This record gives sequence, structure tokens and C-alpha cells, in this order.
Amino acid sequence: MKNITLGSTGITTPQNAFGALPIQRADEETAVRILRRAFEGGMRFFDTARAYSDSEEKIGKALHDVRDRLYLATKTMARTPDELKRQLETSLDMLQTDHIDLYQLHCVDRCYAPDDGTGMYEALLAAKEEGLIRHIGITAHKIGVAREIVESGLYETLQFPFSYLSSEQEIDLVGKCRKKNMGFIAMKGLAGGLIRRSDAAMAFMGQFDQVLPIWGIQKESELEEWLSYMESTPEMTEEISAFIEKERGELTGDFCRGCGYCMPCPAGIMINQCARMSLMLRRAPSDAWLTEEMQAEMKKIEGCLECSSCRQKCPYELDTPALLKKNYEDYKKVLAGEVTV
Repeated sequence: MKNITLGSTGITTPQNAFGALPIQRADEETAVRILRRAFEGGMRFFDTARAYSDSEEKIGKALHDVRDRLYLATKTMARTPDELKRQLETSLDMLQTDHIDLYQLHCVDRCYAPDDGTGMYEALLAAKEEGLIRHIGITAHKIGVAREIVESGLYETLQFPFSYLSSEQEIDLVGKCRKKNMGFIAMKGLAGGLIRRSDAAMAFMGQFDQVLPIWGIQKESELEEWLSYMESTPEMTEEISAFIEKERGELTGDFCRGCGYCMPCPAGIMINQCARMSLMLRRAPSDAWLTEEMQAEMKKIEGCLECSSCRQKCPYELDTPALLKKNYEDYKKVLAGEVTV
């Protein structure tokens, strides 16, 4: 496993990092055990967020005694300086640390800049001057916003969705970051669960020498798979390259990544599952997708209000109502036995 450096931050870490969103779904004992094992296995960069319920607290309990041997990154959804300060204080307390290595504005829809009237960038600089944070980063989901951030030169890292299903414009974004000496943190390296081969995902990331993938981990079996790559890192072979090209052919275009930023739905639709049901039925076969409970969830699509709230909130700018209807029609055919999966 090679080490990479995140742009101008000087943060150097194995190119195999821990994404701590999923551990909020694990009980505390399990989460602490997983986090500790990740550290012992060689992971040195742990990414979380104030928005991930008790994820920060679990990291603090698991890793406080080895704090000086790893990097902690967290995020804030704050949009005012006062709220940023409050959330930062909470994060420091939960993580049991006196500083955050990388503090990121979370899921922004604009590039916060000095003198823009919000005071947000100034608040980040003030926290850095106080020694509460070491480096300033930002996360986005919309390509236009991400490009503006990179061109601004104001942030040391960008976190953005990136996987072998990414388009040329996302690959170009990585190149722009490299030219600006800006670290790139790859979220959704498994495309929200649609990518099923971790070796192919890892081999793809290894082609970029300033990209740090943060793998979302909530099970010990998943962790062990990623840790096995610390000693034997997958490389891009002809077989993996051909597999990726086949995958791209099947999954390019409009598909739901399951991020959930469109939620909640005023009609009660579980959009982040229902809008990608066809793919999940075929790529992650499970009887759970066809239970009476899930059938009831899919039937809620009939009650779509056509309010376009989900479309407006989708960071990938998808026509979500159309996706829901398309998936529902396919789902009914599967239930009726007209289509096999």
C-alpha cells in the first residue's frame, strides 16, 4: 500500500482510509472494536462528521489514546459562524482531542470565500489561528460547485464522490486538484453500494497519486477485506480494466447513489432505496428487497406529489420523480414474474 500526501496539507497517509458514516449504525462495542482494528491494521486517516449522529463519539472512545498517531477529519453543516463554533466545540469534545487535523464544510452548495458576507471563511481561519483545526477542507456533490471551489484556491482539500463509475468530468476535476496542489478525498468509492468488487475499486483509486478514498465501513468482514490490501494492494490488470469498462457500460447515465440528501419526502417515500431498486435487485440480490414491507414502501411511489422537492435537493441533479416511477414499473414486473433477476 503506497502512501499519499493530501495536497499542501502535508498529511501523508496510506491510500486506504476509514469512512465513519456507517459506524453510527453499529452498537458502540462493535464500532469501537472495528475502529481499533482499523488502526491496528494500518489505517491512519479517519473521516467523520458532526451530522453522523454518534460517529464522532465512537471514534473518540476507540482512538483517544493513540490520537498522536493518526489523522482525524470531521465536518460541519453549519452555515453561520456561531453555529460553526458550537459544532466545532462539540466535535472536539466527542473526539476527545484538542484539535482537528482537517475540518471541512459539509455538503456545500456554494464556495464560501472571504468577504462574502457570511463570515464562514473567516470563522475557519479564526479556528485555525487558535490551533483548534490544522487544515481547512470542503465537501460538495455538484460538479459546478466543486470546480468553483478548486479554482478559488481557498481550500486545502476537496471531498467529492469518485469511483470507477465516475465520468470524465469527475476525472478532470481530480486533475484540476492536482494542478492546484489540492488534496482530493474520494467519498462514495463504491457508488453507494453498487460497486461489488473491492479489488477493482482499490485498483482504480491507486492510479491517482493524490486521491484518498475513505471506505464506508460498518462490518468487521468489510474491514478485513480493506485491511488485506495494506500488504497486497490490487493493481490495474487487463482483467480488472475490462471488468470496469463492462461496469461503466451498464451503469453510466442517471442512477441514484442512495445518498439520501433528497430526504425526507413529503409523501413518505423512501427515495434513497426506491429510486435505485432496479439496480439493487440485480447487483445486490436479496429477498429483503421483495418483502411485504418493501413492497409497501415501493407502493408509496403511487402517491408521489410531483412537488419536485427531491429533484431540487438532489446533488447529482437527477430527475428523481421519473427515476422513482421507472423503478416502480420494473419492480412490479419482477413481482409478477414477468422479469427475472
